[in-house]
Amino acid sequence: MRVSLQTIAISILFLTGAGSVLAAEGGVSVQAQELWRVGAFPITNSMVTSWVISLIIILVVRALVRRPKLVPSRGQLIVESVIGGLRDIVEPIVGRKVFFPAFWLLSGLFIFILVNNWSGLLPGVGSLYAKSITGEWTPIIRPGNADLNMTFALAAVANIAWLYFIFRYAGPRVILEDWFGNKANKGELHWSLFYLLGVIFLLVGVIEVVSVIFRPISLCFRLFGNVYGGESLLHSMFSIGQKLGAPDWLSTIMSGMVPVPFYFLEVLIGLVQALVFMLLVSVYIGLLCNHGEGDDH
Repeated sequence: MRVSLQTIAISILFLTGAGSVLAAEGGVSVQAQELWRVGAFPITNSMVTSWVISLIIILVVRALVRRPKLVPSRGQLIVESVIGGLRDIVEPIVGRKVFFPAFWLLSGLFIFILVNNWSGLLPGVGSLYAKSITGEWTPIIRPGNADLNMTFALAAVANIAWLYFIFRYAGPRVILEDWFGNKANKGELHWSLFYLLGVIFLLVGVIEVVSVIFRPISLCFRLFGNVYGGESLLHSMFSIGQKLGAPDWLSTIMSGMVPVPFYFLEVLIGLVQALVFMLLVSVYIGLLCNHGEGDDH
């Protein structure tokens, strides 16, 4: 049986993740596709990816650090280097007092988001299909952060933890003073100007409360928009030959060559977005908890 080079090239692209893009005509779906249903609970392809990513992170860390030793092994040294790098970034922001209680959250968010962002670049993502409950063939794996539900869940967890940290390590009095308190020095100003500034700071506090309410939304949509935009961009680059009306052989070559620079771009964007998410949550915690620590503040 004769097999053309074009057929072989298309098969390779299909196996490396481009097949779903070449076959799809509607672009990347905004909504995660439902694969199965357990009772009334839907199981989507984004959920499957997130579960697999979580399991991989756990297994990799356990494999690298089986039994921590005073003289670290190579695997332990890798994990300690990652933790040490994150600590150098986070500790000056949140402060020493709240660093250890908050580090599990911040490091977990960074690693989970980073691996989830990069999962969309792995072979098999978007090209492995299964029949959904509707009988249609649906991609089994889809990057978790390309689903708005996942990014909203991450933002919700981060903000609930933020509330716990600020009330536990700052307290209601510090929170109220930071949001609504008069920051001016009464002894250096005329009393009328001092109370006028008090009213202004009170209004600024109301604006601060509104911004706090919208923080989960901004965190959610920032991460979702960048990851989903990257998925859509790669989709467009894989099918750019077809869109330009190029011959089949040239379209196949373009599908293998054009997306390569964008893969490197998505690697960088995935790292930046994970870092931005972690840093924003760190800043939110540090604004209220990192007070009164001397020169480290």
